[in-house]
Amino acid sequence: MARVRVARISVTGAPVTGASDTAASETGASDTAANVAIATVNRILDHAGVSVVSTLRSVHDPDVGGPIIDLSGEDSGLLIGRRGQTLQSLQFLVNMITRKQLGDDVRVALDVEHYRQRREASLRDMAGKVAARVAQTGHSITLEPMSAADRRVVHLSLADHDAVSTESVGFGDERKVSIILKRTPSG
Repeated sequence: MARVRVARISVTGAPVTGASDTAASETGASDTAANVAIATVNRILDHAGVSVVSTLRSVHDPDVGGPIIDLSGEDSGLLIGRRGQTLQSLQFLVNMITRKQLGDDVRVALDVEHYRQRREASLRDMAGKVAARVAQTGHSITLEPMSAADRRVVHLSLADHDAVSTESVGFGDERKVSIILKRTPSG
């Protein structure tokens, strides 16, 4: 059990100034969503006392649907959490606040020192190894519970595989990916 104390941060307050604000202006980021998102990240991290610098990687990434903000610094490891859960929660908060301020359906992606790219590569590698094992043994394998984003990476990495297919099983936080042998048409 945990207790959480929440305090509302003034929406009309002046944005926190820092290295990331200058980084956003240096990139020529005129996009409102990127400016609101990076100011929101700075406010949250400042109030949390986390020593991290946020920089704008992309004003509008087509895969994300909005800006990508990189976080790096002394405390960056704290922001990742177990299997990226802390980073995912922080990203959720930033998205909610940004959408409320803009009244727009914008998506912001946060990344800590390219953690997401390393995680995706690791998941694709693991999915390939498990698929090879399923193809060799003929027995399906169910992976550990994963977030929706991680399950999506596994599904997409094995979508064109000749011998196996994937399906999600379970509910809520216990949702998993099963890798199963493709059935050959009888006849």
